[in-house]
Amino acid sequence: MIQKISKNEIQNCVKVIRKSFMTVADEFGFTFENAPRFTAFATTKERLIYQMEQEQRLMYAYYEDREMIGYYSLLKQNEKECELNNLCVIEEYRHKKIGEQLLKHAFAEAKEMGCSWMNIGIVEENAKLRRWYEAHGAEHIKTEKYDFFPFTCGYMKKMLL
Repeated sequence: MIQKISKNEIQNCVKVIRKSFMTVADEFGFTFENAPRFTAFATTKERLIYQMEQEQRLMYAYYEDREMIGYYSLLKQNEKECELNNLCVIEEYRHKKIGEQLLKHAFAEAKEMGCSWMNIGIVEENAKLRRWYEAHGAEHIKTEKYDFFPFTCGYMKKMLL
């Protein structure tokens, strides 16, 4: 079940995000030392509260038996574009279409917000994730290399029909 989260659930969101993104960090060799700004290391309660209250991000979690096992947030960037952030599912619950449910939910929420486009950022080297987003209609549009990440950032865009 997907539900909008409240401020008192933020700490659980932090745990789900960090645990989920840590598998990516482990797979690609990211550490706090070489990638302190990577999601697995940089997500904090304060940061998510700021995103919720100041940036007005919509935040949703997937629950199974009242346990939070997935998460995503949406940021309205302008009149027509939303950015999907931190879509994740805890490793032991992956490959059960939970991520797909969260993604479809995010597309529907973005459309309801009046957005025509969804922007998505990924670790470019994560070819499996890129293919997953492409299978769901996202198009790869560019890459950027930043000094503070040991990986390339990939950018994708999906037209919301």
